[in-house]
Amino acid sequence: MITMLYGGLCVLLVIFLAVRVAAWRLRHKIGLGDGGDRELLKRMRAHANAIENMPLALLLLGGMELNGFSTNLIHGFGATLLVSRVAHAWGVSHSSGSSKGRMVGIVFTWLLMAAMAVVVIVGYFQQFSVA
Repeated sequence: MITMLYGGLCVLLVIFLAVRVAAWRLRHKIGLGDGGDRELLKRMRAHANAIENMPLALLLLGGMELNGFSTNLIHGFGATLLVSRVAHAWGVSHSSGSSKGRMVGIVFTWLLMAAMAVVVIVGYFQQFSVA
């Protein structure tokens, strides 16, 4: 059930980012693509990047929970995922170049996903060495 909490919070973030895109499109009458509008492009990338990264992290988080990993570990990974994605979205939304939020967000997302991948792979092999 812990994964459901972070999944729900991540979905709310994705919806928030999607609404920002849709509102800009309506206000500036841009139907498809970015219409050369730099602000719309930033909003689209903040939304798309969340969609690109969060599902894999949530899949690993759910797998960890189903396999009985520590509740504290799952909460730590889940909270880190959410905070890193908010930081990334904020950074991309406020700068089309590099920004602190964007860099922190992506670095922590990638480190988090790599750490979770290592934890589940090691956990997989440990289940066979104990049996």
